[in-house]
Amino acid sequence: QVQVVESGGGLVQPGGSLRLSCVVAGSSISIYRVTWYRQAPGKQHEWVASTTSGLSTYYVNSVKGRFTISRDNAKNTVYLQMNSLKPEDTAVYYCNTWDARWGWGQGTQVTVSE
Repeated sequence: QVQVVESGGGLVQPGGSLRLSCVVAGSSISIYRVTWYRQAPGKQHEWVASTTSGLSTYYVNSVKGRFTISRDNAKNTVYLQMNSLKPEDTAVYYCNTWDARWGWGQGTQVTVSE
């Protein structure tokens, strides 16, 4: 059974930075397109950033230039560096494959507020 553990969230002021980590156990991430998703209160689940097995990266328009996704296949870990955070980035962040084949982790809360 695949287990996904997200961490690194917290409370940060606008303009601040956070680095999220997603550690996966029970499956090698190396062959998958791994994606960070987020869900804000009252809003739909949306994808945020994605990294393919060939190390291509993709971002939703709202985070381009501010967020960077990366992966360490040896550590079975995917990261999301978030800079210049805005209040609208407030959400619970999750990671999963592009087709959500892993079980969902508990997520990590990111709150951007004064």
